[in-house]
Amino acid sequence: MIQVSETAKQRVITLMTEEGYNADTDYVRVGVKSGGCSGLSYELKFDDAIAESDKLFEDNAVRIVVDKKSFLYLVGTVLEYSGGLNGKGFVFNNPNAQRTCGCGESFSL
Repeated sequence: MIQVSETAKQRVITLMTEEGYNADTDYVRVGVKSGGCSGLSYELKFDDAIAESDKLFEDNAVRIVVDKKSFLYLVGTVLEYSGGLNGKGFVFNNPNAQRTCGCGESFSL
């Protein structure tokens, strides 16, 4: 399961609306791909379709879709949003990551 903080929820809904998606019917697709300075990096995008092999979660009124491969890396992750002076963007608090890079966009197990 992936959880969504209140600040991330508000930002997701705003961005989805701005990009023509509907937060009530469309999805936030979260994934993991090879790359980044720590070996694996996060992917975050909006989607209006779900594959048969995808896992679907809903937390804090946000519908999250994760492909089967990425799910293993993301179990227990909390999606947060930081809008402060030192950084602006989504942050993945992943309990499975043993090492993360300084920017927080990549990790290793």
